Amino acid sequence: MSDAMPAEQDLEREKKRFEIVCALTLAVFAALLAITDLGASKYGDDEIMGTNEKANIYAWFQSKSVKQSLVEGQRDLVKTLMEAGSIDPAHQSTLEQLLGRLEQDIARYKKEKRELLLGSAKVGKENWVQDIDGELGKIVGAKEWEAKLSVLGQAGDKFDLALLFLQVSLVIGAVSLVLQENRLRWLFYGTMSTLGILGLVFSVWAFFLASSA
Repeated sequence: MSDAMPAEQDLEREKKRFEIVCALTLAVFAALLAITDLGASKYGDDEIMGTNEKANIYAWFQSKSVKQSLVEGQRDLVKTLMEAGSIDPAHQSTLEQLLGRLEQDIARYKKEKRELLLGSAKVGKENWVQDIDGELGKIVGAKEWEAKLSVLGQAGDKFDLALLFLQVSLVIGAVSLVLQENRLRWLFYGTMSTLGILGLVFSVWAFFLASSA
């Protein structure tokens, strides 16, 4: 009887020690889950806004293409009339001036489209022609948005994996607290820790990718 009591006390102490260690580990992984979920939500919103911005830039680009096509049609018509000799020589110089303005407009539209596609930073200050609210050099190009969204998409995949591993680790940790067999408890604890560490790795990876976008 005297030998049984210390053994039971040892088991009780072991159980309490396990519960404390497991509870603390669960708290750490739960906090990490909350931080990861917050980051996933924040950068997910950034991805949505970036998608809208890219669509707006492409719509802007298309409007410039339409305007360029219209001006090119006017230029071609003027050239055709001049080459066909259909214009009174007295008005020839006026048409030549008009043709020069049309060519300038076409060149400007081409530069504007290039800046909208590549971004102000990529085309260089000397090629800034498109303004935003009267300021030049503020264009973030469609290709820049595509690159940013690609990175944010990769970060989103990593966030999803991190959340999955962390959520599963918490479930397994909760199960380990109700198990009675000591070896089985520690086996579940080890599984929880492994999954939680994997979640941490993917979470850090995701934050690194998202912050570099």
